Amino acid sequence: MKSRQSAFTLIEILVALFIFALIALISGQLLSRTINAQEQLQDRGDRLAQVNRAMQILQRDILQLTHRSIRSADGLDELAPLIVNTDGYIELTRVGWRNPLQHRRSEMQRISYRLDDEKLVRGYWHTLDRGYDAEPAWQTLLEDVAGVEFYVLDSQNEERKIWPPQGQLAQPAIPTAIILRIELVPFGVIERIWQVPVANPVSSPKFNTNANSGQS
Repeated sequence: MKSRQSAFTLIEILVALFIFALIALISGQLLSRTINAQEQLQDRGDRLAQVNRAMQILQRDILQLTHRSIRSADGLDELAPLIVNTDGYIELTRVGWRNPLQHRRSEMQRISYRLDDEKLVRGYWHTLDRGYDAEPAWQTLLEDVAGVEFYVLDSQNEERKIWPPQGQLAQPAIPTAIILRIELVPFGVIERIWQVPVANPVSSPKFNTNANSGQS
């Protein structure tokens, strides 16, 4: 009797190859999606860390706010301890400027925040009372910022876009809180509220207060 040998037909081989190719394609797509999801998660985590760092710096400055006005660049006018306007700009005097090298300077510092080309930037002056050549140094805190708004909560719990209130420079009102609303990619609008520390006003030099010092 002749032995009969079984073998795969061409159609069976093609079907098997098609099944293996289909499995490889599905596995590749799953792997690609997993890698993309991991990259997105990593990017989101990095972005969240950047936002958290910026909020910590903002919180530190606001919680160290002191009610000390400063001299303007011309030396005649007085700038309020806290200035907020409708352009998403805030400027304030803070305490706690560390001085490890014991330089002859104040431990108070004038700082500001504003939106510049979709970036939240922080500015600080090397001198408290400004001279004619006083220019702030700027540092970028956050990129991809769609909008920034600062508000001051007064003693009547009313949100004010402009601070100090008009006509209250001689006897400035004391804010109770500062509100930040910032629109970030990809999180949308984020709101933070910081209670302003209650402290006695710091004595400051006498300036000519006839001009409107609410301008920054």
